[in-house]
Amino acid sequence: MLIPAVAAGMMMIGAAAQQPDPRVAGAGSTVDQAAPARVEPTPSVTSVAPSSGQPADEDAVQDIVVTGEKGAPPGDPMEKLNAKSFEAVQSVDKAVVEPVAKAYNKGLPRPVRKGLRNFFSNIGEPIVFAAYLLQLKPGKAAETAGRFGVNSTLGFLGLFDVAKRKPFHLPHRNNGLANTLGYYGVGPGPYMYLPIVGPTTLRDIVGDTVDKMILPLSVGEPFNKPTYVIPATVLNQLGERAAFDETIQKLRQDDDPYAAYRDLYLKQRQAEIDALHGRAPDEPVVPVYGPGIPTPEGGTTKAALEMSVTD
Repeated sequence: MLIPAVAAGMMMIGAAAQQPDPRVAGAGSTVDQAAPARVEPTPSVTSVAPSSGQPADEDAVQDIVVTGEKGAPPGDPMEKLNAKSFEAVQSVDKAVVEPVAKAYNKGLPRPVRKGLRNFFSNIGEPIVFAAYLLQLKPGKAAETAGRFGVNSTLGFLGLFDVAKRKPFHLPHRNNGLANTLGYYGVGPGPYMYLPIVGPTTLRDIVGDTVDKMILPLSVGEPFNKPTYVIPATVLNQLGERAAFDETIQKLRQDDDPYAAYRDLYLKQRQAEIDALHGRAPDEPVVPVYGPGIPTPEGGTTKAALEMSVTD
């Protein structure tokens, strides 16, 4: 009984060993009991970056982006302060100066406005004369002296610009101590936008301040009296503001009016100094003040002629 039972048990064990396990192998396949079981690696769970929504690959090189505040552009280290000053001045201009300037433009006939601008321009001719002497340009200095003499006499104290017409052909040229400093290589220094003064640089504010002191100190009355200085300054500034109203309105439509105004001012100043060295501007320069950009020949550039102020 024991032997048949052992034999039957062995036969049952052999049959169980030959029967395939559907959980391990497919139909008709056999399992080798001697071979060690192979463990498949479990796929790693891919993490998702919460900010970007993209899979984070441990082997991928991640770009590190460092954000920070944009620095001030070269030549304008006080950009934030200047921009605030520009915004404040423009607010006052829109509320007060612009309406007054437009009333001035409409209230006074064009010949009167032009005469006033000619008068103030003629007063500044001695400063232009001195600047040309400092720049060792006696020819230009002599022309400036002749222009001042002609307009002060035939032009009725400069109200009429007779000198620029035939037979004299003596056009007005902007010049002064600031241009003289630039002519001898002094850089503009930091750009500034100041209330009342407007756009300027360190070199220009120093030069313009000295220029404005020459006439009151050298001549005296009435140029050093408030009764002359205040009305003359107001009329001169209103005339300039009214004359360049179209340019100012275009600048306000720019995406960055402050930067546009700054760039135009610096380009015009550089073009004026380059003209003293006999170099004409490579690109058209839109004037934001004054009659235009002088060329080495003493006239104005094509762009300045196209954008010149008629008032």
